[in-house]
Amino acid sequence: MKKFLLIFIFLFSCNTVKYSTDNWQGEGFVSNKKNSQLITANKYLIATSEDLASKAGAEILKKGGTAIDAAIASQMVLNVIEPQSSGIGGGLFLLYHHHQTNENIYFNGRETSPNKAFAKMFLDNKGQPLDRDSALGGLSVGTPGALSALYQAHQKYGKLPWKQLFTPAIKLTKNGYPLTNKTVANLQKYPHLKQFADMAVYYDHQKNPKPVGTIIKNPLLAKTLTTIANHGIKPFYQGEIAKKIVHKVQNSVINPGLLEITDLKNYKATSGSLLCSTYRSYKICTMPPSSSGVTVLQTLGILENFDLGKYQPNSASAIHLIAEATKLAYADRNQYLYDSTSVPTTQMLDKQYLKQRASLINLKTAQQKITYGIFDNFTVQPTGKNIDKPSTTHLVVLDKYKNAVSMTSSIEYVFGAGITAEGFFLNNQLTDFSMVPTDEKGNLVANRVLPNHRPRSSMSPVFVFDNQNRLIMATGSPNGPRIIQHVLKVLIAVLDWQLNVEQAVSLPNFIALNAKLELEANTEIVGLSKQLKTLGHQVEIAVIPSGLQAFYIDYNINKIYGSADYRRNGVVIGE
Repeated sequence: MKKFLLIFIFLFSCNTVKYSTDNWQGEGFVSNKKNSQLITANKYLIATSEDLASKAGAEILKKGGTAIDAAIASQMVLNVIEPQSSGIGGGLFLLYHHHQTNENIYFNGRETSPNKAFAKMFLDNKGQPLDRDSALGGLSVGTPGALSALYQAHQKYGKLPWKQLFTPAIKLTKNGYPLTNKTVANLQKYPHLKQFADMAVYYDHQKNPKPVGTIIKNPLLAKTLTTIANHGIKPFYQGEIAKKIVHKVQNSVINPGLLEITDLKNYKATSGSLLCSTYRSYKICTMPPSSSGVTVLQTLGILENFDLGKYQPNSASAIHLIAEATKLAYADRNQYLYDSTSVPTTQMLDKQYLKQRASLINLKTAQQKITYGIFDNFTVQPTGKNIDKPSTTHLVVLDKYKNAVSMTSSIEYVFGAGITAEGFFLNNQLTDFSMVPTDEKGNLVANRVLPNHRPRSSMSPVFVFDNQNRLIMATGSPNGPRIIQHVLKVLIAVLDWQLNVEQAVSLPNFIALNAKLELEANTEIVGLSKQLKTLGHQVEIAVIPSGLQAFYIDYNINKIYGSADYRRNGVVIGE
């Protein structure tokens, strides 16, 4: 059976205060489809969460554009038609594989905290963390980094003119686009959004969400995108657009923010080498911290000590084992992962250490108390408490030159901070920092708010290479703290269970999170509840809207296989 590759993600989330992610089950949209799409291609392929975005990227690929070109065009369209999930007001992690030189590089467009940010900015006058409203308004807005990263990537690896990549999105903003079922579902699920004047375009006079298919135009965003297309990113970071962003943040009706012009002017996306580790005969590469890619690698390193191939997919034994490994990796994530080069990634990925962690797993009983590992010459800092929300999107691209992109982008909460500037929504990513800067003993936590820092992120785009160092797979997903486990699902399904990418993406989701084990509603694994409870798991049935996109390359027959998650309208296009 031909091997494909995909990702399987599991999370054991950090504790939260007041506004908990325990019962957060992602965006409001739930697809009525039951299977993901599988496309076979010979030349190129793109998979995104929306049809119009995939079409825009495919058109760029057809014209000879690179994977970077296609990713930019698709992201701009997603900004227009999927405004609740991502856009130029947010950030992203982008992995790029340059086939000709076999170079693998990341572009980190994660948002940064303002220069005036401080550790206690999310505490009230009694020293208590703010409630859910802290996730909204200007205080939570970080300096947007998506455009900086995309522009930097295009300068180095783009082929078509920057301006041309904005044409599809600009046309949609001017001519209008049909309001999607995803956007309407989110407007219905989160009625608090109607309080924001910036949301008015999505509601009728009775403050009810407009029907699916309503034509939405956004002339202000058209103007913004045209300016960026014609003049690059300078107007966004230093010109009139920058001034409008700062004005909206500082004058937000809810929680005025700290962002200043100098924060935008000084922002610069970073780039560098991927974080890689072996898994059986494969090499898995992802983003370094503050991404949670290391948690994906740790979980795989623990599972490498077990023969996963002997377990049946969707079996209680497989779910138990993967959940237990995930909890161990997440304990380390909670304790050590933040925006710093001092994160002990080498020790966290050490094979002997991971073997020792694997020995803590009891195949017959769930762990009730999870502890983090202790590393030599590293000062332990307490676990932070943050709000980690799942409104995000992912895309993968493979161009005819065999270059590839795996990119996860986000504005954090559904519709970000709930405020717009010049037609686009601003992120609320600063709530990914620990809202409480110290533990009960007064010790500083690792992921506390610091000025000019990037908050810890669950986003974990991935590349997979075979034993000849050939790229064979790319994948990733949205869904906040559950991202890691979605990615893990696909990887295990393809690498260990020999499933193809569509089968892997469509497998039921199960999530080890906050001492609970979530099983995806309306799937066959719900029937395993009794067995898993017997093993000691606290089982809950939940809607789990992953948004996986993935491709796999079979070099034996020179075919590309792509899949897009049915749970979020995913569409694959290839030739």
